[in-house]
Amino acid sequence: MKKIVLIAASLALLGSPAFAESKTVGAASAEAKFSTVSKDEMFSSKLKGLNVYNQKDESVGEITDIAIKGNSVDALILSVGGFLGMGEHYVAVSPGSVNVKRDTKNDKWVATMNTTKEALKAAPEFKYPK
Repeated sequence: MKKIVLIAASLALLGSPAFAESKTVGAASAEAKFSTVSKDEMFSSKLKGLNVYNQKDESVGEITDIAIKGNSVDALILSVGGFLGMGEHYVAVSPGSVNVKRDTKNDKWVATMNTTKEALKAAPEFKYPK
């Protein structure tokens, strides 16, 4: 019985430094900051899948993805030139070249840009990194 108590006590002493030296991984450098979000703000879930129209009210593409660099939107990825998923390709456009606004009359979001279908089809193709 003394052996069991002695072994248990030894294991407890040997194990305690390991617990004392445990480190915290991924600790935040500052406290979390919270924001207030209004109902008029754009959400990525509403932006993805939004058709983009030109000044002639022609559909020139669809927003399929959002590229984020650091803490800001770097590019909008548009699907252009396809029909029923065939023949389409992707282009990355500056978020400043697409005007996204709320159409309050029809209660929906609309995206427009000053370009043509042909210009987007001729733009350099965006390929997702592997």
